Amino acid sequence: MSGDWADELLDHLRPAARDLGRVITWLAGTIEAEVSLQDGTGALLAGTRLASDDDLVTDVSTGRIASAAVHTQGRHVRLAGLGHPVTKGVLAVSRAQPFDRRATDIVARTVWVLELLLRERETISAEHRLDRATADLRLAILQLLMVGDIIAARRVAAGLWPGLFDTDTACVYVLEGHAAQRDDLAEDCQAAAEGHALIVRCPAVDEHLIVVAPIDRGQDKAGPQLRSVVGERPDTFIGGSVRHGLAETATAYGQAVSALAVARFRPDRAAVYAERTHPERLMNPAALRGWADRLLSPLDDLSHHTRAELLATTRLGFSFTAVKTALILGVSRNTVRARMERMEGLLDADFSDLTTRAAVQLALNTQAAVPDGPRPPVAPPAALTELLRTEPLLAWADSLVGRLTADSRDLRRTVLTWIAAGGNAERTAQVLGIHAQTVRDHVRSAEPVLERQLLAGGSDLYEVVLAHLALGDLDEPAVDRAKRDHPDGTVHE
Repeated sequence: MSGDWADELLDHLRPAARDLGRVITWLAGTIEAEVSLQDGTGALLAGTRLASDDDLVTDVSTGRIASAAVHTQGRHVRLAGLGHPVTKGVLAVSRAQPFDRRATDIVARTVWVLELLLRERETISAEHRLDRATADLRLAILQLLMVGDIIAARRVAAGLWPGLFDTDTACVYVLEGHAAQRDDLAEDCQAAAEGHALIVRCPAVDEHLIVVAPIDRGQDKAGPQLRSVVGERPDTFIGGSVRHGLAETATAYGQAVSALAVARFRPDRAAVYAERTHPERLMNPAALRGWADRLLSPLDDLSHHTRAELLATTRLGFSFTAVKTALILGVSRNTVRARMERMEGLLDADFSDLTTRAAVQLALNTQAAVPDGPRPPVAPPAALTELLRTEPLLAWADSLVGRLTADSRDLRRTVLTWIAAGGNAERTAQVLGIHAQTVRDHVRSAEPVLERQLLAGGSDLYEVVLAHLALGDLDEPAVDRAKRDHPDGTVHE
């Protein structure tokens, strides 16, 4: 290659200048021609489509011939197959003047450059397809773990990450950052975890990464590394669960989301669910198990698979909208709603009532904390209010809710009224005689004081509900009364 045109052509191979359209435009201007580039299917990639012999173009595009030159309608046309014998495209160049040696040489060298660019484009496209397939596989494994299908999750993971889920327990982490930087954050986490965790881009929240970190020989190898990544990235947060069985991934995920809310108020931007006191830890374990088993007894006759689906969907449905729950589980929103309605029917419960949700959530978490297999005897079932109104629970509840009394806006009254109204700001506003936006502002102002998310729902909100139940500020959940009055599930007139 010689001459100024050669330097100009090579300049198109610089990383910042690699563009098929720019090369075609350069070629057209350099040899005063009309130029088009199409792929093997005939789709135009760059330039302007030229009138040409279709049969001849087909011969070049299929690799029957490598190139052709014709004179038609007063124009001199050159066709060249790119990537011969496996054609990746066809370059067509049309001039009013015959092709002299210079023009012929420029076209030939341009073909070489275009082949390199097409090869790079194909490689990048293949890498993107592989990345998408891998991301889909990661999400599929997470969704299997969410519904407790551990055997299937291990089978799917074995191909790319052999041995990753050979353990029985794991911690779940949720990382939050800017949505536009999530891919970079995921790459940093992948490098830091060194293959010891499943890292998934959350399908429901664009700012979130979900990480399942198996516990290997009692050690969480990924957790400390993930915290280091967060420490190096401003405006990034991490919340983690306590250790759970793989079948309870949905429960661990809920804990991680709850911890993430706390992390937003921490200077190190990190929190673990175990770092704060939770009401169930202050209850009599045997009595709590007896109460939870009685409340959830209508599920006992279901098949393992059906029961796992209902439990996972309900746990997530209590924390997210039907749309987000559907995205996380990989099902339709109608399926989510149908499962939630079936759960309501089985428990004879109204999930629009926040005290009912809090009670069912507590029962689900209590059963999830006990592994399958023989269980120790449990105490006779008591009422939830009996479990809550003990000295340790009352002290915890008073300490938590009491934080709100210092605010002159009476945040405590607003939060209590809002909970009693099912989390509906408009109904709360009618009761209190204030504007609905004022209600939302009050509830939002209470979140950093309580170190819990309220407007987003989920475990944080249900803990605050339980605190109010313990203090007698709310009526006993209807679902608990029904199960205690009619433990066999029947309702007598």
